[in-house]
Amino acid sequence: MIKSMTGYAQASYIKNMINIEIEIRSYNSRYLDIVLYIPNKYIMFEHGIKKIIKKNVSRGRIEIHVSIKDDSQESFLFEVDEKKLKAYYKALSFIKKFLSIKSEITLDHLLDTKDIIKPQKEKMDSELIENNISITVFKALESLNKMREKEGSNLLKNINKGILIIKNKLEIIEQYADTIPKIYKKRLKDKILSLTQGIEELDDIRIYQEAAILAEKSDISEEIIRSYSHIKQFREVFSSKESQGKKLNFLIQELNREFNTMGSKAGKAELCHTVVDLKTELEKIREQIQNIE
Repeated sequence: MIKSMTGYAQASYIKNMINIEIEIRSYNSRYLDIVLYIPNKYIMFEHGIKKIIKKNVSRGRIEIHVSIKDDSQESFLFEVDEKKLKAYYKALSFIKKFLSIKSEITLDHLLDTKDIIKPQKEKMDSELIENNISITVFKALESLNKMREKEGSNLLKNINKGILIIKNKLEIIEQYADTIPKIYKKRLKDKILSLTQGIEELDDIRIYQEAAILAEKSDISEEIIRSYSHIKQFREVFSSKESQGKKLNFLIQELNREFNTMGSKAGKAELCHTVVDLKTELEKIREQIQNIE
């Protein structure tokens, strides 16, 4: 399965008044790089989130923004400072008696004192929050992967077009491959004749030995065969269910090496131009492969 490394997705999930919202962005990266943004008080869930990401994404920079809103009943509990309340009531009673005040001490009098009633330390249902986070992360990843697969499908179409162009160019080079040794042989013979004018005796055996060595060095049949093999491997990778971006990069390097060798051996301008076309098309494919997971 060919997937792009770039994508965007968001998902939300609410259960028992705990609202989780997650936003994921993915970018090109040579390795898997996870960057998580989550409120500090929920940092204990970081490991679980990253574990889910690693199981579903093999390569790329993944940025995750997690928002958590806990409106559950447990998060709004209050407590009374009984010691302070008793001390304050005792103080008010003393004042009432000392000043001979006849009015009663009311609840309003007591509530005027700060910190008599205060929120309890926020309670957290860790298991519920973790479960909500996991569900939301999976939903976001499902959406992200659909987007990455769609873009990967478009990349695959363009890459296949480029591979077809390269194959056609290779067939042209293959047609002329047999002529290259002959060209070098003729050049060698012409050069020897120009350098040995007036010399009656020439060692024909030596000349043909040198020509044979030169012909072998100018043979590009092996480079053509290996190039066809790399193209076949390209297509096998495309049908694989696993992410194969790194393998495709390796095949690009191998093809580039074969094309460079062909270019150095080409004895005709037409073949040199065809090799340049091969390398140009290969560079286009290489740029697109950089975005494959």
